[in-house]
Amino acid sequence: MRRTASPFSLLLLGLGTFLLVLAPLLAWYVQPRAAVNPVDIDTTAVYTGRGSVFDTDRIETVPDRRITVTQRVRGDVEESERSGNAVWDVITTVDTDASLPAADPHDALDFTPHRWVMDRRTTRPVHCCGERPRIEGEAYLKFPFDVRKRSYEWWDNTRGSTVTLHYRGTKEVQGHTGYRFTGTVPPTRTGTRLVPGSIIGQPRRPQVLAEEWYANHGVELVVDRRTGRVVYAQTGPRRTLRAPGGTKDAAVLLDSRKIAFTTATQREAVRQAERDGGRLRLVGETLPAGAALAGGVLALAGGVLVACGRRAPVPADTPETPGSPRPTLTK
Repeated sequence: MRRTASPFSLLLLGLGTFLLVLAPLLAWYVQPRAAVNPVDIDTTAVYTGRGSVFDTDRIETVPDRRITVTQRVRGDVEESERSGNAVWDVITTVDTDASLPAADPHDALDFTPHRWVMDRRTTRPVHCCGERPRIEGEAYLKFPFDVRKRSYEWWDNTRGSTVTLHYRGTKEVQGHTGYRFTGTVPPTRTGTRLVPGSIIGQPRRPQVLAEEWYANHGVELVVDRRTGRVVYAQTGPRRTLRAPGGTKDAAVLLDSRKIAFTTATQREAVRQAERDGGRLRLVGETLPAGAALAGGVLALAGGVLVACGRRAPVPADTPETPGSPRPTLTK
């Protein structure tokens, strides 16, 4: 008798080996390539809060008004495919109840269009494709994938530069736990605006090129660790006017301690984070772990069967072994 490997044992061994090779391939090759920023994004985030705003009809600052900030983000698919980057067009409007609902976003209290171009994998800014302004830093509308417990340079579009946001532990938003980052913005001059002199305490001057100043009482972002998606955002903007060369605010355009994501915006952000995070977890953890476990079991079983083999009968014409007894012939 002799031993040979059965086709079934070879199949088990081959399949197990394949799965063992597939497991690290999914984790180290497929998953990083699946973690890319979309080019066909079309989302709207709404913030609400209360604060003081400048009433252009009354020519004065009025307190305790409801403030609504709407941020619309749409991807330029054609430009994204041409450049290989994610090209997002962003329109941010600030409204009070007096300007809502607005048929045209230009009717808002404040209207700011801009374009953000980023590397699809790293989320780092890319300076091309009609980008405006020149955005810098590590994060803006979203953070990079696989967020770390460290400080990040976040782009503040109103300030026109980056702000350091510090890691402050975790926070639960609509049942989803994310990393919490906070920071503040000291008063910063952001530009100039031609206004009547009476607004900044110079009634004898019909027009004055006043200085625009911006500060932020506090920025708080809660970010999904895996996808970098912002699931909660809170800001406390203060925008003022000063006389040329002045050191004190002469008029308040906007001042709020807290303007934050609405509940509906939080829920939608969490839904998208869990959906995208689930896909990344599937190809980065679940499938590799399952493939490694199944591959190990199948390879071990196949190896044992190959080693044991199966008994096969010796063919009848096999030459006899030297020294074996001859059969006795009986007449």
